[in-house]
Amino acid sequence: MDWMKIGTAILLIMMLVYLIPRAKIMMQQTRKAEPGEWMGVVLPLAAVAGFVALLVMII
Repeated sequence: MDWMKIGTAILLIMMLVYLIPRAKIMMQQTRKAEPGEWMGVVLPLAAVAGFVALLVMII
């Protein structure tokens, strides 16, 4: 393994050590989603998935 891969691994671990505690705090402070809000997520995801499927079928 060369020094570039070792340095990259060290930086990745440092980034995870920095971000994980903050992500836990954000998850604790968020509000709960209501049932009607999920359709606002599902519809765009379904549209993108349908568009990608269409592109795959055309090519």
